[in-house]
Amino acid sequence: MASESSPLLAYRLLGEEGAALPANGAGGPGGASARKLSTFLGVVVPTVLSMFSIVVFLRIGFVVGHAGLLQALAMLLVAYFILALTVLSVCAIATNGAVQGGGAYFMISRTLGPEVGGSIGLMFYLANVCGCAVSLLGLVESVLDVFGADATGPSGLQVLPQGYGWNLLYGSLLLGLVGGVCTLGADLYARASFLTFLLVSGSLTSVLISFVAVGPRNIPLTPRPGRNGSSLPPRFGHFTGFNSSTLKDNLGAGYAEDYTTGAMMNFASVFAVLFNGCTGIMAGANMSGELKDPSRAIPLGTIVAVAYTLFVYVLLFFLSSCTCDRTLLQEDYGFFRAISLWPPLVLIGIYATALSASMSSLIGASRILHALARDDLFGVILAPAKVVSQGGNPWGAVLYSWGLVQLVLLAGKLNTIAAVVTVFYLVAYAAVDLSCLSLEWASAPNFRPTFSLFSWHTCLLGVASCLLMMFLISPGAAGGSLLLMGLLAALLTARGGPSSWGYVSQALLFHQVRKYLLRLDVRKDHVKFWRPQLLLLVGNPRGALPLLRLANQLKKGGLYVLGHVTLGDLDSLPSDPVQPQYGAWLSLVDRAQVKAFVDLTLSPSVRQGAQHLLRISGLGSGVLFPWGFRP
Repeated sequence: MASESSPLLAYRLLGEEGAALPANGAGGPGGASARKLSTFLGVVVPTVLSMFSIVVFLRIGFVVGHAGLLQALAMLLVAYFILALTVLSVCAIATNGAVQGGGAYFMISRTLGPEVGGSIGLMFYLANVCGCAVSLLGLVESVLDVFGADATGPSGLQVLPQGYGWNLLYGSLLLGLVGGVCTLGADLYARASFLTFLLVSGSLTSVLISFVAVGPRNIPLTPRPGRNGSSLPPRFGHFTGFNSSTLKDNLGAGYAEDYTTGAMMNFASVFAVLFNGCTGIMAGANMSGELKDPSRAIPLGTIVAVAYTLFVYVLLFFLSSCTCDRTLLQEDYGFFRAISLWPPLVLIGIYATALSASMSSLIGASRILHALARDDLFGVILAPAKVVSQGGNPWGAVLYSWGLVQLVLLAGKLNTIAAVVTVFYLVAYAAVDLSCLSLEWASAPNFRPTFSLFSWHTCLLGVASCLLMMFLISPGAAGGSLLLMGLLAALLTARGGPSSWGYVSQALLFHQVRKYLLRLDVRKDHVKFWRPQLLLLVGNPRGALPLLRLANQLKKGGLYVLGHVTLGDLDSLPSDPVQPQYGAWLSLVDRAQVKAFVDLTLSPSVRQGAQHLLRISGLGSGVLFPWGFRP
């Protein structure tokens, strides 16, 4: 166990100000030399870009137009409340000790064990792979909406050919660009993300200024075919500028048909779309292996990113409700371009957010895969993901993930998979909350996070909220994800995993047993509820199996203890000869399939040893004492 570096084992041991000692391999893929990223570049920037994604540019009008300002704000607060509960759990685990590469997977597996951690880690990896493909296809569709040969909007340029093959080619080219950046390392990724962050910030700033600087105007909407195939007369949405009547009209809900899918919208469907765009809170935690100080950077950077994105979303909701009529909001989800002082800058922001989200998903997936491969949970199938460069970049895991994303791109349309991706993310969030809840309930003495703004109430509420959100977004995907997690956990249990990580379930059992033992009062014993209490002394375990099983049948729900006396004097021995024997005796109990405890003692004589065992076993009246000891 000394070689393991987990949040429970590698706790701060030196320094009066809580400086963490680096454990073996704590530097992630390449050791301590690979830890180069600061809080801002490694956590704040990727988390902000992941939480914005393409939603901030193309779904603000969708949410406000259908739900109205009041319900939209309620949806946003509920979504961020759920995310905030998980963020509190992440902060608690991250500040409890050393965090290796793998982010959420590392936190979960070192708490709940390799079976649950490995299954959820693989699902989280698949969610990042599919999320990368979804972002790339969204980017392709956004480009073709303006430059595609079939573009029907008022500003379509109709330059690029379209079709399944062309769309796959465009997606593959963009994936090659994203994969190239991630293959060259986290440092280049951080620089590219920072450049993207500047582009997105500039684009959002131009949008915010446009709300104030642009005067009222009529905006032509995309023509919609009539019921007989005939064209309807041109329609217009209205940008009114700041207007109290416009705000009043947009306060209430006005659910209507989505012009892109033809489906009737309701609270659940709109909320699912909004929540899908906010599930990027783990983007910074996934980079834990490259952060200079992950225990400080992850909580601080994640909280800053969540607060910043919430402020921007609320501001955009208010500005859209005050300046755009409902027709414009419901019929043109990309209306930011129409009202912008310089429309190309909005396009740059849309493309930059989609590209950054795909990069974040791909590099996050590669780090999770490398951690899974390093732990050797799935055998040779993940062996290529162990390969790293001299600088510590896991380029083998990047190429592995790149290949899987390319396979997912063959689907062409991922509207169904998008819901599955969100559900997989929520499974990981619920597992993080469950890990923190388990550690808090177990009252583990080495669970002492420096971040204290959490409790078991927030963890439990986070688990329940994530599970509820899973079934609200897609009941089928939620049930399937839980089934998949169970199958993967069963596979890992059958295969066997590292036992030196520790299982929080054992700590929980100890905590509960201790609590109820303290409530057991021997003064309240009564003959009506007497149970036999057996101490069986065994000298030669090789021939004692029949006797062990006979005593097991006699106990009838009582206390059954196997005792053994080792002759000797501890003062004359270099070490205790009894302690190493416990493992063999517990294996004997498992083989005999009996429900018994094991007590061993060292004594100069069998009589004194038997007296020791009677006292240390805690046996009271009504003792049956089968003598099975043969010295």
